[in-house]
Amino acid sequence: MKLRSEHSIGIFHIRINWLFAAAVFMTATAFARLGLWQLDRAAEKVEAQNALVIESSLNAAPIESIPEGHLHRANPELQNRHVSLRGEFVNDRTILLLAEFFQGMIGYGVVTPFRLESNNQLILVSRGWTTGLLPPDTPPNLRPASGQVEIMGQIFVPPENARVLASQIDASVWPLRMRSLEIDVIADIIDEPLFPFEVRLTEEQDGVLVRHWPAVNVNVGQNLSYSIQWFSLALLVVFASVLASSNLWILLRGSKR
Repeated sequence: MKLRSEHSIGIFHIRINWLFAAAVFMTATAFARLGLWQLDRAAEKVEAQNALVIESSLNAAPIESIPEGHLHRANPELQNRHVSLRGEFVNDRTILLLAEFFQGMIGYGVVTPFRLESNNQLILVSRGWTTGLLPPDTPPNLRPASGQVEIMGQIFVPPENARVLASQIDASVWPLRMRSLEIDVIADIIDEPLFPFEVRLTEEQDGVLVRHWPAVNVNVGQNLSYSIQWFSLALLVVFASVLASSNLWILLRGSKR
């Protein structure tokens, strides 16, 4: 078998060294396999988190049972944890998060404080999404839940590098309108300490609106980033080898003139 051969397709010419081609193939394949492995790792994380969410939803504990020492942003075990809350919504202190989208429609994210029956603590409960109504002065339909209720939700822990959009807030007008959920700012306005994380209502709960956030939040960004890098390297190896073994560069330069 000849180790070298030449081929032409119209004006495109390429010289193939089969040993070199085999090395390029193995290198590109190895990079692609690493990219697939990173995608598998991301899928495993999502699957594992889904399993934890299902398990915790069947054994949701009262939110009061979480020790105070666990309520810090560096505790990954709180993310997506199901908790139960018994008490009532403070509907006249609802917060509207501006410019949130659902299926291409713009509207509001609705967050209503919830006062626990057991210890009187206030917790910000994200009830979901509602449409923005016209004309602009028309208030959105918040469908408040009244009276003593028992609800279930998931704790949401924002990423440490989450972007917070500062808001210009008119604290004299309720519902408050904010660009991001700033728990410390809301605590100052209400003049009362708040649970340090929001709780997102699960399906079929009193007061729930359109749940426009995913049921599971998993940090797979690093895996996806690495996967893109490995696939890019695989394509780069193939492209560079074709460029070095053919007249492709000459054709590309000629097409630009």
